[in-house]
Amino acid sequence: MMTQSERNGATLPENSPPVPRHTGYDLQPGQTLDDRFLIVETISRSGMATIFKATDLATRETVAVKVPHLEYESSLRFYSQFEREETIGLGLNHPSILRFLPVEHKSRPYIVTEYLRGHTLAHLLNSAKPMPEKDALPLAARICEALAYMHGQGVVHRDLKPQNVMVCDDATIRIMDFGIAKATEGRRITFVGFTTAVGTPDYMAPEQVMGKRGDERTDIYSLGAMLYEMAVGVTPFAGESENVFGMMNARVIGDPVAPRKRNPRLSREAEEIILHAMERDPARRYQTAAAMKAELDDPLAVQLTGRCDRLQAPSPWKQNRKQVLWTAFGVTLALCVIIAVLLLVLHRGPSPVP
Repeated sequence: MMTQSERNGATLPENSPPVPRHTGYDLQPGQTLDDRFLIVETISRSGMATIFKATDLATRETVAVKVPHLEYESSLRFYSQFEREETIGLGLNHPSILRFLPVEHKSRPYIVTEYLRGHTLAHLLNSAKPMPEKDALPLAARICEALAYMHGQGVVHRDLKPQNVMVCDDATIRIMDFGIAKATEGRRITFVGFTTAVGTPDYMAPEQVMGKRGDERTDIYSLGAMLYEMAVGVTPFAGESENVFGMMNARVIGDPVAPRKRNPRLSREAEEIILHAMERDPARRYQTAAAMKAELDDPLAVQLTGRCDRLQAPSPWKQNRKQVLWTAFGVTLALCVIIAVLLLVLHRGPSPVP
């Protein structure tokens, strides 16, 4: 076996057997991909792709390689989504956004990015929450800065959540996972679709739940929901319902519990920022990430407007019944589409090995 130092140095022990090359099957540690990327170990594996730690033999750099499972490579829709993620990632260049690396002449679809050392924000929140306000606000401001750049490049993330923010060991951060990001130019894609509806509903904006087209303010809502959890210790609509439909509907017809009711130590200014970002009507939210960052950077200058006193608790089956039914219909339809696509992929089987 390779020692840790050998792994980091991208060398193999003496008298080791020849390293097998990728031959069309799922990759394993010890194999090379396209005679360039030496697979060192598995970082994570989801239902559709595996992320590996690898060494770029051309540059000797440690990288991460995201490879879809073979059974999904034959799906045109999945391939289009995967290709879009890479295209969007390669077009972004910001220190707080995951860096994508260009690769020519691929034998199969995969994405190469910088390798990060650290923990996701979700991991940190699971370890200790709520986060002290003096730490939560600056961290949210740094995410805002990256969002402002991203939005300036015409990209909406659409899946901002603690699992997609890495807090690195060197104290930098990275926004990751552009799998369902949307470029504001080119083909327009609605929120209810192949991926969004099956993600966690805790950070979704009301317009996402309703299947409407969103914009930069959708990411602002998601960041507000993240900041709520960071500052309070629970997600905004925790406990509103025992099922996904109820939780998703709650944010459409109601507001979360005022943050200071759950964490009295939170300042009124921080509460105002959170509730401003989480306004149900996009027109009442911060209109830009830069505007939200300005208040995060100088909370004492935040004007208190009494948003905490105007919150309406969700009452799913007592008001807006028609809206509730349409929400349930939209989510159900999305799930049916997902199941149909998966069945089609499984029926077709994996693509043939060239």
